[in-house]
Amino acid sequence: MIKFDKFTLKNGLKVIVHKDKSTPIVAINVLYDVGSRDENPNKTGFAHLFEHLMFGGSKNIPIYDKPLQKVGGENNAFTNSNITNYYLTLPKDNIETGFWLESDRMLSLAFSEKSLNVQRNVVIEEYKQRYLNQPYGDVWLMLKPLAYKKHPYRWSTIGKDISHIENVNLDDVKDFFYKYYAPNNAILTIAGDVETEQIKELSEKWFGAIEKRNVPVRNLIKEPEQVEKRELSVKKDVPFNAIYKAYHMCSRNDENYYATDLLSDVLSNGKSSRLYQSLVKKQKIFSNIDAYITGDIDNGLFVITGQLIKGIDMTVANKSIEKELDLIKNNYISEYELTKVKNKVETILELSEMSVLNKAMNLSYHELLGDAKYINFESENYSKVRPEQINNIAKDIFKETNSSTLFYYSEEQ
Repeated sequence: MIKFDKFTLKNGLKVIVHKDKSTPIVAINVLYDVGSRDENPNKTGFAHLFEHLMFGGSKNIPIYDKPLQKVGGENNAFTNSNITNYYLTLPKDNIETGFWLESDRMLSLAFSEKSLNVQRNVVIEEYKQRYLNQPYGDVWLMLKPLAYKKHPYRWSTIGKDISHIENVNLDDVKDFFYKYYAPNNAILTIAGDVETEQIKELSEKWFGAIEKRNVPVRNLIKEPEQVEKRELSVKKDVPFNAIYKAYHMCSRNDENYYATDLLSDVLSNGKSSRLYQSLVKKQKIFSNIDAYITGDIDNGLFVITGQLIKGIDMTVANKSIEKELDLIKNNYISEYELTKVKNKVETILELSEMSVLNKAMNLSYHELLGDAKYINFESENYSKVRPEQINNIAKDIFKETNSSTLFYYSEEQ
């Protein structure tokens, strides 16, 4: 059970405090409710660009990292389709440095052409290295628009096209910042050996004067139900043929989320999983195979990926996956098989509660999902899943008409 206190400043900033006396390190997590799904389709990649810009200097602090390193702190950030998350850890005696740093860049960035040029070039280079010049790096640039036709999940966090970042200007940046980087669009979570009254004082001192902003009301186009199978074949300079299959699934807040997550574990979590045992070990069709869910806040994807053994026909490999999916659609899994994956999930959840940083991030995220208290029901929600639920969800998801398949051919084969 993770205990916490919660309060909201007058400017709308939500603050969560979790006391953990076991460590001298404090974690400060700032979650902004903005991701790539909030971007203009003609100006994508902005949420990810901001992950970089936020380290390029704020109104009163020219270099973010320097003062943090001086007090023994570390920091990082990540962006996805749904959120942008900034976090740092530092000794509890230096906690106010963290408040100073995070509040100043929430107040305003430096907004210089120099910073924009530097970070723009960093993102462009990342786009080229990770997505264009790396084997299979462009998979999501093709698979997402294959699976999504209307919803903004149809482009990747890095952006739909490199030109969107190449053409970004300072006015674009300012507009995006003041729309989304607002106290009333953020969740601040502090975890460590702290007192709630202390955090109230610091929050008011450093964040209280930041004015709330006119955050746009999110009104995203819902993805229509897919009614026909979609396929795309490409041939590129990669070592092996590969298959990427995506099926539409429920959202993170849906009651079926936990059963869907366990279904992916039954199929591919570890060497005793179904796909590995059948398609890698016994039939030797794939050298590796995986199944996972995106876990998005809006309706996400259930993804199956595999690299083929040389000489295996792509059609044969695809049918072998579909046969395994038919087996789980047409037969209940055993209690033993389900208990095994539940135990793994429970272990992962327990381990995630050992780190103050993980707890800070997870509390922020659950607050965004509806209420931070939901973090304490995760294990129970997984434990309630029954074999018949797994079966029903497999039937619902693994329909041919709900599938988008990318056949990724190697030029060498």
